[in-house]
Amino acid sequence: MNKNEMQSRIDALQAEMNQPNFWVDKIQAQKKVDEYNKLKQQLENWADRPNYLTGKYDASNAYLTLSAGTGGTEAADWAEMLLRMYLRYGEKKGWKTEILEKNAAEEAGIKNATLKIEGVFVYGYLKVENGVHRLVRISPFDADKARHTSFALVEVLPEIEDNEIEIKDQDIKIDTYRSSGHGGQSVNTTDSAIRITHLPTGIVVTCQNERSQLQNKEIAIKILKARLIKMMEKERVAKIEELKSSIVGAQWGSQIRNYVLHPYTMVKDTRSNWSSSNAQSILNGDLDNVIISVLKLGQS
Repeated sequence: MNKNEMQSRIDALQAEMNQPNFWVDKIQAQKKVDEYNKLKQQLENWADRPNYLTGKYDASNAYLTLSAGTGGTEAADWAEMLLRMYLRYGEKKGWKTEILEKNAAEEAGIKNATLKIEGVFVYGYLKVENGVHRLVRISPFDADKARHTSFALVEVLPEIEDNEIEIKDQDIKIDTYRSSGHGGQSVNTTDSAIRITHLPTGIVVTCQNERSQLQNKEIAIKILKARLIKMMEKERVAKIEELKSSIVGAQWGSQIRNYVLHPYTMVKDTRSNWSSSNAQSILNGDLDNVIISVLKLGQS
């Protein structure tokens, strides 16, 4: 929401909080207090925002999903390297990061993972990471020490307020299953993991982080709402696959950024042409310079 919408919502919440019966429903009351405090902080941050962070959801928290693309074990390992990179970036920015779901690959790395990231202008910064990331290196899994190219897909969604979009019960299918850890080991003894399918679009969201089925459902619904909002804002609504973290298209020629570790070291963004020979620094989470180089393109 923009600055005016934030202020309107703050005023409305404040009016509710001033009512004598506000704390009758303590759970709902606490949720509104939390929302009020969050919006107040966002409004303060908005006043000091850089010129390149003016998007509707730039002040929002974000969900970041990684999916291994073309490249087998190499791509799975690359996806895990990117997961570490974004966790380190969040740490450097002072953001709170939480792994909502992480599915290990058979030999090494991950098939996919989803993070929730909370902090100041999280979505504003991370939205430009949406797309295919390409890695070139000598494979640690190849006895011949051959050079390999692999891909991973990054999807970034803003956290959407519950009142911004309504999802009808008849439009979703909810399945439960048992959460599993590395190697397929069960991490609990109940079917607490949730898979939600949005029937009109085919979008599928899963969450298995929490022990409670209800908590996993709440998180999955939030991610689904974010994906639906993003889909509706796209000019080309037909490209729904981009909003489902599909690995289709995560291949040669579609990358937004190249990471080369052999025969030389370089990270280069294909949109802003920003580059650095210090690839290890980038992989350790020093992303501000490349991210801002892309954000500034929107000002020209």
